[in-house]
Order: sequence, then structure tokens, then C-alpha cells
Amino acid sequence: MRHPPRSVLLAVAGSVALIAGATWPVVTAQGAAPLCTVEYSVTGQWDAGFQGAVRITNNSTALSSWTLTFDFAGGQKVTQGWNATWSQSGTTVTAVNESYNGALGTGASVSAGFLASRSGTNAVPTAFQLNGTTCNVDGGSTPTPTATATPTPTPTGPPDGGGAPPALHVAGNRLVDADGTAHRLLGVNRSGGEFMCVQGRGIWDGPVDDAAIGAIAGWKADTVRIPLNEECWLGLSDIKPEYGGAHYVDAVKDLVARVEAHGMTPVLELHWTQGQYTGNSAGCTDVHATCQKPMPDQQYAPAFWSSVAGTFKNDPAVVFDLFNEPYPDRATATTTQAWQCWRDGGTCPGIGYEVAGMQDLVDAVRAAGARNVILAGGLAYSNDLSQWLTHRPTDPTGNLAAAYHVYNFNSCASESCWNSTLVPVAAQVPLVAGEIGENTCSHGFVDQVMKWFDDHGLSYLGWTWNTWDCSSGPSLISGYDGTPTAYGTGLRDHLRALNG
Repeated sequence: MRHPPRSVLLAVAGSVALIAGATWPVVTAQGAAPLCTVEYSVTGQWDAGFQGAVRITNNSTALSSWTLTFDFAGGQKVTQGWNATWSQSGTTVTAVNESYNGALGTGASVSAGFLASRSGTNAVPTAFQLNGTTCNVDGGSTPTPTATATPTPTPTGPPDGGGAPPALHVAGNRLVDADGTAHRLLGVNRSGGEFMCVQGRGIWDGPVDDAAIGAIAGWKADTVRIPLNEECWLGLSDIKPEYGGAHYVDAVKDLVARVEAHGMTPVLELHWTQGQYTGNSAGCTDVHATCQKPMPDQQYAPAFWSSVAGTFKNDPAVVFDLFNEPYPDRATATTTQAWQCWRDGGTCPGIGYEVAGMQDLVDAVRAAGARNVILAGGLAYSNDLSQWLTHRPTDPTGNLAAAYHVYNFNSCASESCWNSTLVPVAAQVPLVAGEIGENTCSHGFVDQVMKWFDDHGLSYLGWTWNTWDCSSGPSLISGYDGTPTAYGTGLRDHLRALNG
């Protein structure tokens, strides 16, 4: 989607084996109640890693902040986490409260989760300390490490009950979780990360704290698409240091963890890229990543995806969307040339920079060792999938899906077009409408879109969770507490009806 005037200025296919919430019971000594208890659970597991969670209960005097420590005995290594700041030194893991969950009153509980690498057995920690006090024993005495693994059918999820997002992979023409259950991506876009940094105004447009992400979950969304900027991720010289490189990467990682903490799937998408283009439908004349280009550039886009894939390759819940809205068809003389440019890149007619084709980007992701699900949008700003099957890139993991965008002002915006061009694609691969919307400040068109996609078991994400003018955005909300615009009301009520 092109932005309104104000904005212009992390699946392991075949190898994942999730456990349905293996929770290890609390072991207590005889006598007085323990000063604190910790429930540890493994909520998902695959060949080289796992997802875990802890639930901490304070049975003593109220705490204004907390630090949990425990030791891994099987060589496990925490790679990222949520609802706490996680770190590891040697075998010792430390989780420190976030600013929003430090207060822990008497009898109160807090949950946090993490991803970790592993090899061989996944030994369970047997001793936990909260602010230096040993938990799960009376009075803080030395624990007896006799806990045994007893799986229970209910996983420990985040405080809002969202549960962990599924580890996704492609099976035929469906996205499925580790148990093979079909899963639809139904949610919203959260714009900002693609333009704020390159404009020198920050990283996100509006708040992305726990309350703001919780408001998205309150609509019963299960997915959040996060547009990104390659120059900001790579920290190129034209980006303010405080908004680029490591600062930007850490901000994205934090947002991904927060989205996952609310049980939602994060979709990371490359939105703005380098490459000077002044041809038909050019959004800007700048070589830098300050607008939508017809295709990603060979100079930086593969490096971007190599880095992003390397960062999130151990998190099969993260989905990668290769490039927002390709439009080489506006530059080339023929549709055949446009589709060849789309897949193969290189020197494309009408585009003055070396193009990275979709195959280049798939190769960059897979070379980084990531097996995550990949989305690839077609021509005409991802509104044309007519030759997607003919030109689809080769993916050695089989985890490739088609992306589609549709607004009321697009060419393919009717049931007749969807029946003729989308149905054949959706019969062979998963199809995700990464953006749906209308510029009418109403929801008549998106209602029609959602019904058709529901009838065909397909996924869709509304544009966008930002407080812009809904007639030029379009914007789903008028406040980051989740107050909908007249347009957003349609998506909110529909998601709540589906997932409530």
C-alpha cells in the first residue's frame, strides 16, 4: 500500500515436533508454603531448538522488580524471549522483568517465554531462584531435584491467554502447524518501521508497547504484518545511527517477541528498498529506500534477507514476506518481461538498477539456514497472480506461499477476477492476502473480500493499524487502544466473530 501524505514525508517443515505443553510440576518440601513457585514448561520442540515458558508466583512480600535465575544442564542456550529481558552466562539463565511487569504483589503471578537452541536431550532445570530466594521449597531451603517430566495437555501461554503462536510450514495448499492442523493468518498490518527511520523521525509510528500490541490481540487477530526498511536494518550511512543498524534490529526483535507473547504470528516484510527509478508510476526519484520501488535491488536486498533470516531462523513462528508490492509491469514493455524480471532479476527493461528477483531472495533466506514460511507477492502491486504458478521460484524446503493485495481501487477487485486468477493459485499453494482495504472510510468492500476468502479458507490482513485519515490511509484505528474507525469496525467485528 502506498502511504498517506503524513507518512510519505521470525517453519521447520518435516522436522518440527511440538509438544502439547509439557509442564513440569512444582516440587515442594513438607511444611510451610514456599516463598515463591516456578512452573517450567516446554511449549514447542524441534530438531535444534525449543520454546519454553515459566510462570512465577510470589508468595512472600510484594516485589517492585524481579529477577529469575536457573541453570540448563543439557547445553541449551537461550536465543530470544518475551515478557522479560533474557540473558545467559555459561549454564546460568537470567530473566529480568520488563518495565510493564515488574510489580509482583503477594500471591501474584507473571509469565514469560523464550526460544532456545539445543542438541540431544532437553534436560529440565530443577532449581529456580527469584531475587536470590530459592523457589518451590518451604522457607528457601535447598531443593531436592526430583521433578519428573509429566506432560499435560494444556500449554502455559502468556498472561492474556493468547498461547504461543504456531510453528508454521506448508502442506499442499495450506499453512499448517506442527500437528498438521490448518492455520489461517487473520489480522492486521502495523506500518511505521518502513518509513519512520529513513525519514529520521524514529523507528515506529506510534506505540508498540505491550498495551498497544495487546489491543491488536483484543480484536482477536492472530497475525501482525510488520513492514521493514532495508537501509535501516543494515544501518547504512544515510540513516541516523540511533534509528539504524543494531538499534533498529533490536527494536524489530523486541516487537516480534511482543507479538508472539500475545499468541500472534509475526510477518516480517521488506517494504522500502534502494534503487533509483524514475519511470512509470515512480514514487520518488531518490536512490535511497524512501518509497516503494518496482523491484528490490541486488545491492542490498539479498543482504537484508540473509541477515533477517539468520536472526529469526530458529523461530519457526515467524513468516517472511519477500517484497511488498512489485510493479515491474509498469516499467517493462511486455507482461512476459515483467514476470521474468520478477523471478530472475538482473538487468530489467525500464529499471535502471540491478534487480534482485524473487529467486535471489528465496536463495538468500535458505542459504542463511532458515526454513521459515516465505510469502511472494505478484505483479501490479501484488494484485496480479495470473502467472505466479508459471514463474514461482524454486524453494528447496517447500515452504513457499503466494501473497496478494487487494483494495477497492485495484484492477483485480471482484469475485469474477478472484475466481479466475486466485482459485488456481490457491489450489496449489497457500495464498495470503497480506493487505486488504478500501479508501472509503467504510467496510463494504472488505466485507466482500473477507467473505470470499473465508469461503475459500484463505488468509487476510487489514491495512493498517495506524491512526491516519481512513480516507487516504486507509486506517483501521483512531486510537492505539484499539478504537476502530468506521472502516476498521468491519475487520474488528469480523475477527471477533471468527475467533471470539
